[in-house]
Amino acid sequence: MLPSASPARVRTRQILDSDINAVAELLVQGFRRSTIKDWLEIFRRLAEHHTPAGLPKYGYLMESDGVPVGAILIVSSTVRSGDVSTIRCNLSSWYVSPEYRSYAHLFISRILKRKDLTFVNVSAAPHTVSVIQAQGFSRYSNGQFFMVTSPLAFCGYTQIEVIAVGGKPKVRFEAFEHELLQAHAQYGCISLWCTTPDQAYPFVFRSRTVKGFVPCAQLIYCRSMEEFVRFSKPIGRFLARRGKPFMMLDSNGPIPGLVGVYVDGMLPKYYKGPAQPRLGDLAYTESALFGI
Repeated sequence: MLPSASPARVRTRQILDSDINAVAELLVQGFRRSTIKDWLEIFRRLAEHHTPAGLPKYGYLMESDGVPVGAILIVSSTVRSGDVSTIRCNLSSWYVSPEYRSYAHLFISRILKRKDLTFVNVSAAPHTVSVIQAQGFSRYSNGQFFMVTSPLAFCGYTQIEVIAVGGKPKVRFEAFEHELLQAHAQYGCISLWCTTPDQAYPFVFRSRTVKGFVPCAQLIYCRSMEEFVRFSKPIGRFLARRGKPFMMLDSNGPIPGLVGVYVDGMLPKYYKGPAQPRLGDLAYTESALFGI
Protein backbone atom coordinates (compact mmCIF):
# COMPACT_ATOMS: atom_id res chain seq x y z
CA MET A 1 0.00 0.00 0.00
CA LEU A 2 1.24 3.48 -0.81
CA PRO A 3 1.42 6.12 1.94
CA SER A 4 -1.79 8.09 2.33
CA ALA A 5 -2.03 11.66 1.08
CA SER A 6 -4.00 12.68 4.20
CA PRO A 7 -4.53 9.96 6.84
CA ALA A 8 -7.78 11.51 8.12
CA ARG A 9 -9.62 11.67 4.80
CA VAL A 10 -7.73 10.54 1.70
CA ARG A 11 -5.53 7.55 1.02
CA THR A 12 -4.03 5.82 -2.00
CA ARG A 13 -3.90 2.04 -2.44
CA GLN A 14 -3.99 -0.68 -5.07
CA ILE A 15 -7.27 -1.45 -6.79
CA LEU A 16 -8.67 -4.78 -5.57
CA ASP A 17 -11.22 -7.11 -7.16
CA SER A 18 -13.82 -5.78 -4.72
CA ASP A 19 -13.25 -2.21 -6.01
CA ILE A 20 -13.87 -2.89 -9.70
CA ASN A 21 -17.53 -1.87 -9.93
CA ALA A 22 -17.01 1.35 -7.95
CA VAL A 23 -13.92 2.31 -9.96
CA ALA A 24 -15.75 1.59 -13.22
CA GLU A 25 -18.53 3.97 -12.15
CA LEU A 26 -15.93 6.62 -11.32
CA LEU A 27 -14.16 6.28 -14.67
CA VAL A 28 -17.44 6.69 -16.56
CA GLN A 29 -17.63 10.17 -14.98
CA GLY A 30 -14.21 11.06 -16.34
CA PHE A 31 -14.56 9.43 -19.77
CA ARG A 32 -18.02 10.48 -20.88
CA ARG A 33 -18.16 8.39 -24.05
CA SER A 34 -17.46 5.18 -22.13
CA THR A 35 -19.87 2.84 -20.36
CA ILE A 36 -19.74 0.63 -17.29
CA LYS A 37 -19.67 -2.34 -19.66
CA ASP A 38 -16.55 -0.94 -21.39
CA TRP A 39 -14.65 -0.64 -18.10
CA LEU A 40 -15.71 -4.05 -16.83
CA GLU A 41 -14.32 -5.55 -20.05
CA ILE A 42 -11.05 -3.67 -19.51
CA PHE A 43 -10.82 -4.97 -15.95
CA ARG A 44 -11.48 -8.48 -17.24
CA ARG A 45 -8.56 -8.22 -19.62
CA LEU A 46 -6.32 -6.83 -16.88
CA ALA A 47 -7.31 -9.74 -14.66
CA GLU A 48 -6.24 -12.22 -17.36
CA HIS A 49 -3.04 -10.34 -18.20
CA HIS A 50 0.19 -11.74 -16.72
CA THR A 51 1.41 -8.97 -14.40
CA PRO A 52 5.00 -9.16 -13.10
CA ALA A 53 5.24 -10.10 -9.42
CA GLY A 54 5.00 -7.24 -6.95
CA LEU A 55 3.14 -4.86 -9.26
CA PRO A 56 -0.57 -3.94 -9.13
CA LYS A 57 -2.95 -6.08 -11.14
CA TYR A 58 -5.21 -3.19 -12.05
CA GLY A 59 -3.63 0.05 -10.84
CA TYR A 60 -4.28 2.44 -7.97
CA LEU A 61 -7.21 4.30 -6.54
CA MET A 62 -7.53 7.31 -4.28
CA GLU A 63 -10.38 7.12 -1.81
CA SER A 64 -12.00 9.45 0.68
CA ASP A 65 -13.87 7.88 3.58
CA GLY A 66 -13.90 4.59 1.68
CA VAL A 67 -15.29 6.04 -1.56
CA PRO A 68 -13.11 6.08 -4.74
CA VAL A 69 -12.42 9.66 -5.84
CA GLY A 70 -9.50 8.99 -8.19
CA ALA A 71 -8.07 6.11 -10.20
CA ILE A 72 -5.33 5.23 -12.63
CA LEU A 73 -5.10 1.92 -14.45
CA ILE A 74 -1.67 0.39 -15.09
CA VAL A 75 -0.73 -2.36 -17.53
CA SER A 76 2.59 -3.80 -16.33
CA SER A 77 4.52 -6.22 -18.51
CA THR A 78 7.90 -7.84 -18.98
CA VAL A 79 9.39 -6.59 -22.24
CA ARG A 80 12.00 -8.71 -24.01
CA SER A 81 14.51 -7.58 -26.58
CA GLY A 82 16.89 -10.39 -27.41
CA ASP A 83 18.24 -11.69 -24.10
CA VAL A 84 17.42 -8.48 -22.21
CA SER A 85 14.20 -8.15 -20.19
CA THR A 86 12.81 -4.98 -18.61
CA ILE A 87 9.53 -4.08 -16.92
CA ARG A 88 7.28 -1.51 -18.55
CA CYS A 89 4.28 0.09 -16.83
CA ASN A 90 1.71 1.66 -19.13
CA LEU A 91 -0.26 4.38 -17.31
CA SER A 92 -3.81 4.49 -18.60
CA SER A 93 -7.16 6.13 -17.88
CA TRP A 94 -6.18 8.57 -15.14
CA TYR A 95 -9.07 10.46 -13.53
CA VAL A 96 -9.61 12.37 -10.27
CA SER A 97 -12.94 13.86 -9.19
CA PRO A 98 -12.94 17.69 -9.49
CA GLU A 99 -13.19 18.36 -5.75
CA TYR A 100 -10.06 16.27 -5.15
CA ARG A 101 -7.88 17.66 -7.97
CA SER A 102 -5.56 19.29 -5.42
CA TYR A 103 -4.45 15.76 -4.51
CA ALA A 104 -3.92 14.66 -8.12
CA HIS A 105 -0.22 15.56 -8.37
CA LEU A 106 0.57 13.80 -5.09
CA PHE A 107 -1.45 10.79 -6.23
CA ILE A 108 0.49 10.29 -9.46
CA SER A 109 3.91 11.28 -8.07
CA ARG A 110 3.80 8.52 -5.47
CA ILE A 111 3.00 5.98 -8.16
CA LEU A 112 5.97 7.18 -10.23
CA LYS A 113 8.49 7.10 -7.39
CA ARG A 114 10.07 3.75 -8.36
CA LYS A 115 13.23 4.47 -10.32
CA ASP A 116 13.75 0.89 -11.51
CA LEU A 117 10.59 0.83 -13.62
CA THR A 118 9.94 2.38 -17.02
CA PHE A 119 6.58 4.15 -17.21
CA VAL A 120 4.94 4.96 -20.54
CA ASN A 121 1.98 7.06 -21.62
CA VAL A 122 0.88 6.07 -25.12
CA SER A 123 -2.41 7.97 -25.30
CA ALA A 124 -1.66 11.40 -23.91
CA ALA A 125 -4.45 13.93 -24.52
CA PRO A 126 -3.15 17.31 -25.77
CA HIS A 127 -4.29 19.17 -22.63
CA THR A 128 -2.30 16.78 -20.40
CA VAL A 129 1.08 17.14 -22.12
CA SER A 130 2.34 19.94 -19.87
CA VAL A 131 1.41 17.90 -16.79
CA ILE A 132 3.12 14.80 -18.17
CA GLN A 133 6.31 16.72 -18.91
CA ALA A 134 6.26 18.30 -15.44
CA GLN A 135 6.17 14.77 -14.03
CA GLY A 136 9.47 14.04 -15.78
CA PHE A 137 8.24 12.24 -18.89
CA SER A 138 10.10 12.61 -22.19
CA ARG A 139 8.65 12.18 -25.67
CA TYR A 140 9.99 9.21 -27.62
CA SER A 141 7.56 9.16 -30.56
CA ASN A 142 6.52 12.41 -32.22
CA GLY A 143 3.87 11.35 -34.74
CA GLN A 144 2.42 8.78 -37.12
CA PHE A 145 3.54 7.49 -40.50
CA PHE A 146 0.81 6.32 -42.91
CA MET A 147 1.36 4.09 -45.90
CA VAL A 148 -1.07 2.64 -48.43
CA THR A 149 -1.49 -1.12 -48.67
CA SER A 150 -2.21 -2.88 -51.95
CA PRO A 151 -3.67 -6.32 -52.65
CA LEU A 152 -1.54 -6.45 -55.81
CA ALA A 153 1.76 -5.33 -54.27
CA PHE A 154 4.76 -7.10 -55.76
CA CYS A 155 7.27 -7.82 -53.02
CA GLY A 156 10.00 -9.38 -55.16
CA TYR A 157 10.53 -12.21 -52.69
CA THR A 158 8.87 -15.40 -53.90
CA GLN A 159 9.90 -17.36 -50.81
CA ILE A 160 8.24 -15.04 -48.26
CA GLU A 161 4.90 -16.19 -46.90
CA VAL A 162 2.57 -14.24 -44.59
CA ILE A 163 0.44 -16.42 -42.34
CA ALA A 164 -2.01 -15.55 -39.58
CA VAL A 165 -1.09 -16.89 -36.16
CA GLY A 166 -2.46 -20.34 -35.43
CA GLY A 167 -0.18 -23.31 -35.58
CA LYS A 168 3.53 -23.02 -35.09
CA PRO A 169 5.68 -22.06 -38.10
CA LYS A 170 7.72 -24.82 -39.70
CA VAL A 171 10.86 -22.68 -39.58
CA ARG A 172 12.82 -21.26 -36.66
CA PHE A 173 11.01 -18.84 -34.34
CA GLU A 174 11.28 -17.49 -30.79
CA ALA A 175 8.98 -19.19 -28.27
CA PHE A 176 8.21 -15.93 -26.41
CA GLU A 177 7.17 -14.31 -29.69
CA HIS A 178 4.81 -17.18 -30.46
CA GLU A 179 3.24 -16.60 -27.03
CA LEU A 180 3.08 -12.85 -27.72
CA LEU A 181 1.28 -13.36 -31.04
CA GLN A 182 -1.22 -15.77 -29.53
CA ALA A 183 -1.97 -13.44 -26.61
CA HIS A 184 -2.52 -10.47 -28.90
CA ALA A 185 -4.78 -12.47 -31.18
CA GLN A 186 -6.95 -13.09 -28.13
CA TYR A 187 -7.03 -9.31 -27.51
CA GLY A 188 -8.53 -8.89 -30.98
CA CYS A 189 -5.32 -7.90 -32.77
CA ILE A 190 -4.11 -9.15 -36.15
CA SER A 191 -1.16 -11.41 -35.33
CA LEU A 192 0.91 -12.83 -38.17
CA TRP A 193 4.21 -14.35 -39.17
CA CYS A 194 6.34 -13.45 -42.16
CA THR A 195 8.25 -16.61 -42.95
CA THR A 196 11.34 -17.14 -45.06
CA PRO A 197 12.95 -20.52 -45.73
CA ASP A 198 15.08 -20.00 -42.60
CA GLN A 199 13.09 -18.03 -40.03
CA ALA A 200 9.72 -16.64 -38.91
CA TYR A 201 9.33 -12.93 -38.12
CA PRO A 202 6.48 -11.74 -35.85
CA PHE A 203 4.14 -8.78 -36.48
CA VAL A 204 1.06 -7.56 -34.65
CA PHE A 205 -1.49 -4.95 -35.80
CA ARG A 206 -4.59 -3.42 -34.28
CA SER A 207 -7.58 -2.39 -36.39
CA ARG A 208 -8.21 1.34 -36.06
CA THR A 209 -10.51 3.89 -37.65
CA VAL A 210 -8.91 7.28 -38.30
CA LYS A 211 -11.08 10.41 -38.61
CA GLY A 212 -14.08 8.25 -37.90
CA PHE A 213 -14.18 6.43 -41.23
CA VAL A 214 -10.69 5.52 -42.57
CA PRO A 215 -9.82 1.89 -41.69
CA CYS A 216 -6.17 1.38 -40.74
CA ALA A 217 -3.95 -1.32 -39.29
CA GLN A 218 -1.86 0.15 -36.47
CA LEU A 219 1.52 -1.50 -35.94
CA ILE A 220 1.65 -2.90 -32.41
CA TYR A 221 4.74 -5.11 -32.54
CA CYS A 222 7.71 -5.98 -34.69
CA ARG A 223 11.27 -6.86 -33.76
CA SER A 224 12.66 -3.75 -35.43
CA MET A 225 11.64 -1.08 -37.89
CA GLU A 226 14.20 -2.47 -40.31
CA GLU A 227 12.29 -5.76 -40.37
CA PHE A 228 9.02 -3.91 -40.89
CA VAL A 229 10.46 -2.09 -43.89
CA ARG A 230 11.81 -5.36 -45.28
CA PHE A 231 8.42 -7.11 -45.10
CA SER A 232 6.12 -4.09 -45.57
CA LYS A 233 4.96 -5.05 -49.08
CA PRO A 234 3.87 -8.65 -48.39
CA ILE A 235 2.32 -7.51 -45.10
CA GLY A 236 0.54 -4.67 -46.89
CA ARG A 237 -0.83 -7.11 -49.45
CA PHE A 238 -2.06 -9.41 -46.66
CA LEU A 239 -3.80 -6.52 -44.86
CA ALA A 240 -5.26 -4.96 -48.02
CA ARG A 241 -6.96 -8.24 -48.87
CA ARG A 242 -8.58 -8.09 -45.43
CA GLY A 243 -10.02 -4.60 -45.78
CA LYS A 244 -7.16 -2.53 -44.36
CA PRO A 245 -6.10 0.02 -47.03
CA PHE A 246 -3.66 1.84 -44.72
CA MET A 247 -1.00 1.01 -42.16
CA MET A 248 -0.05 3.47 -39.41
CA LEU A 249 2.99 3.32 -37.19
CA ASP A 250 4.78 5.40 -34.58
CA SER A 251 7.53 7.49 -36.12
CA ASN A 252 9.73 10.52 -35.65
CA GLY A 253 9.65 11.45 -39.31
CA PRO A 254 9.54 9.94 -42.81
CA ILE A 255 10.84 6.37 -42.82
CA PRO A 256 13.57 5.49 -45.34
CA GLY A 257 12.45 2.67 -47.62
CA LEU A 258 8.72 3.36 -47.21
CA VAL A 259 6.42 5.51 -49.33
CA GLY A 260 3.82 7.35 -47.30
CA VAL A 261 2.91 10.45 -45.32
CA TYR A 262 4.25 11.48 -41.94
CA VAL A 263 1.91 13.44 -39.62
CA ASP A 264 3.87 15.22 -36.92
CA GLY A 265 2.25 15.59 -33.49
CA MET A 266 -0.31 12.82 -34.02
CA LEU A 267 -0.55 10.36 -31.11
CA PRO A 268 2.79 11.28 -29.48
CA LYS A 269 4.10 8.91 -26.82
CA TYR A 270 6.07 9.52 -23.63
CA TYR A 271 8.19 7.60 -21.17
CA LYS A 272 9.92 8.00 -17.82
CA GLY A 273 12.53 5.60 -16.49
CA PRO A 274 15.74 3.77 -17.34
CA ALA A 275 14.72 2.10 -20.65
CA GLN A 276 13.56 4.24 -23.56
CA PRO A 277 10.91 2.28 -25.49
CA ARG A 278 11.69 1.50 -29.09
CA LEU A 279 9.46 2.36 -32.00
CA GLY A 280 7.43 -0.61 -33.18
CA ASP A 281 6.75 -2.08 -29.74
CA LEU A 282 3.36 -1.40 -28.15
CA ALA A 283 2.94 -5.02 -27.07
CA TYR A 284 0.88 -5.48 -23.92
CA THR A 285 -0.01 -1.78 -23.74
CA GLU A 286 -3.52 -0.32 -23.68
CA SER A 287 -3.25 0.06 -27.47
CA ALA A 288 -3.13 -3.72 -27.73
CA LEU A 289 -5.28 -4.87 -24.81
CA PHE A 290 -8.03 -2.28 -24.97
CA GLY A 291 -7.77 -0.83 -28.47
CA ILE A 292 -7.27 2.66 -27.00
